[in-house]
Amino acid sequence: MELVSLIIIFVLALFIGYEIITKVPPTLHTPLMSGSNAISGVVIVGAIIIASNTHSVLAIVFSVIGIVLATINVVGGFLVTDRMLAMFKKSKK
Repeated sequence: MELVSLIIIFVLALFIGYEIITKVPPTLHTPLMSGSNAISGVVIVGAIIIASNTHSVLAIVFSVIGIVLATINVVGGFLVTDRMLAMFKKSKK
């Protein structure tokens, strides 16, 4: 029964997250990316802590997957933010 309730919460979170993200205007995408990067940083630290304190192979595998996906998100966020900030710099002539 606990697994069913966790799956329901996960599906609801997916639906609500999708609905919220699609309603965000383009001018707010960069601040939203910054918040996403902060959350991904917390995910990386938490996954490292879990991976270092467990003896379960499944927990280690999920931790490594979490670290990889969150790292991709952080790096992508920094690249997008850097590119957007470069658009506001004056060109050197």
